[in-house]
Amino acid sequence: MFGRGSSCSTGGPGVSLPSPSGDDALATTKGQQTAVFAGGCFWGIQAVFAHLKGVIRSTSGYSGGTAATATYEKVCSGRTGHAEAVEVIYDPSQITYGKLLQVLFSVAHDPTELNRQGPDVGTQYRSAIFYTSEDQKRIALAYVDQLNQDKAFPRPIVTQISALDAFYPAEDYHQDYVENNPNNMYIVINDMPKVAQLRKQFPELYK
Repeated sequence: MFGRGSSCSTGGPGVSLPSPSGDDALATTKGQQTAVFAGGCFWGIQAVFAHLKGVIRSTSGYSGGTAATATYEKVCSGRTGHAEAVEVIYDPSQITYGKLLQVLFSVAHDPTELNRQGPDVGTQYRSAIFYTSEDQKRIALAYVDQLNQDKAFPRPIVTQISALDAFYPAEDYHQDYVENNPNNMYIVINDMPKVAQLRKQFPELYK
């Protein structure tokens, strides 16, 4: 598993969460917007968003550090400042940013784990939202506050919310890893359950 040891996180939390009360309405015309999320190993996060209607493409990569350190080997050290992240290009006339957040928190990862997901420990596995606009920042902050006030999780959400500095795509072998390695036992145990939860909780959005 490329030296990951225990490797990526266990399956997503699979909790039922309310929609963001401060979300924007669907756009009236087609377009493309960018969202960047982190929440443990990027394989499972990328697979979840790849199956979401309205998402044009999702790419595994790194955010939070510098270009010179955006390699898998360096990021694995946990000393580069990067998080394993996923860039989501979506059509706001088909899916809202708030709905992306709902999926991220519901099925893609556990936002209450600090600097880890399941067996993976280190800042590179942190829960993070890298916003690309003030509107995204507003919606993300309001949704985290909403979920914490509602006590949607047994522990407080620790997701880092910060402006996106840059996103660096990961190496080619990391792209669409779940789709390309469906019989890998790690994928079967850890990442397929996230996709299954997406299909179960959001059937109208599953593709």
